[in-house]
Amino acid sequence: MQTIGILLARSTFYHTIGFDLYEGLRQRLKQLGRSDIKIVTENIGFGADKQQCYRSAEKLLLEENVSLVIAYIGHRTAQLLRPLFLSANKMLIVLDAGANLPQEWSASPNIFYHSLHNSLGAWLAAKQAVKDGYKNGGMVTGYYDGGYLQTFSISKGFEGAGGKICFNHATGYKKEDFTMLPLKSFLKEFDNTALLTLFSGDYMQWNFEEIRETINKNTPIYLSPFGFEETMLETAIHPNTKTKGVAAWAKSIKNDENSLFIETIESIGRTPNLFSLLSWESAQIALKVLDLLNANNNNILLTAQDLYTFEFDSPRGKIKFHAETNTSIGQLYNAEIIASNDGKCQVRIDEAIIDTAEEFETMTQLELDNISSAWHNSYTCI
Repeated sequence: MQTIGILLARSTFYHTIGFDLYEGLRQRLKQLGRSDIKIVTENIGFGADKQQCYRSAEKLLLEENVSLVIAYIGHRTAQLLRPLFLSANKMLIVLDAGANLPQEWSASPNIFYHSLHNSLGAWLAAKQAVKDGYKNGGMVTGYYDGGYLQTFSISKGFEGAGGKICFNHATGYKKEDFTMLPLKSFLKEFDNTALLTLFSGDYMQWNFEEIRETINKNTPIYLSPFGFEETMLETAIHPNTKTKGVAAWAKSIKNDENSLFIETIESIGRTPNLFSLLSWESAQIALKVLDLLNANNNNILLTAQDLYTFEFDSPRGKIKFHAETNTSIGQLYNAEIIASNDGKCQVRIDEAIIDTAEEFETMTQLELDNISSAWHNSYTCI
């Protein structure tokens, strides 16, 4: 029996994240008829303790003798683990929220990134705002979400399309420090302005509540993929203004894979979300890696080269790998948040974005000189 190891994070925003990651992987393997695969877990807290992540990964490799490891971590932590996986001659599949931009898009044959592309979605949403006619932009984020380089991608996407960032507003970390009142004076000063917004978790609910009370309903909001996370939106009051952007996934996407994913996760009493989606998809990547390692006599370099031509259908559409960065490219969607019958939020998918891979390549060429992020933890894991 082959064994897969998975490093599970925890989050105060998404309390079920560890179970979601585990069950997404387990249920997909079960659905594919792979009862011969054993899953072994290790907890890594918020993913910020580098030594804990290293020890947990080392335990899976040495004590559990896993064939590969799946981990919900960021680029920085993955690179710290690189020497370990090179020494062990094993593969690491990183489940990546895509909220940060690495200083270097290194392509180690031992590490592949399966991404939700929050930074890319932010980049595309900002460009859409300019296309919709908004030349002035205000970047609105929080203390936590603003610490990732998705702030860089959303601002560069807006400026590269011909817009200008006129003001930045960062909220406090706690609910009592969270306010949108400064936006009133900003919006009076700058006409024809779009709010380029980066929030996750409870911040989305606080944001919409404050926006509804603070700004003119003609001021549009543009969101990145985590702004469309449906478990938070279902209890969030609609902001009463046009709210759109780029989504990575939604329950309303119409394809057989999405129907299967939703039905399977709901059948065990859980709610499908971005995290169970990501690990559900990782099961097919993991199985492909195991097959290739067997065919290539555990040659990691040959296995990596074969993965570049691997693609599969997922609940969000077709997924393949970008060879220069070892990063998966999945379908992204133009989407809008509309009001439900009870005044809460629901996601409406408008259309698939057809040039996602080309836009990703353009974004990876951004110069990050003197730009850095202080956060080492996994995104949303605080």
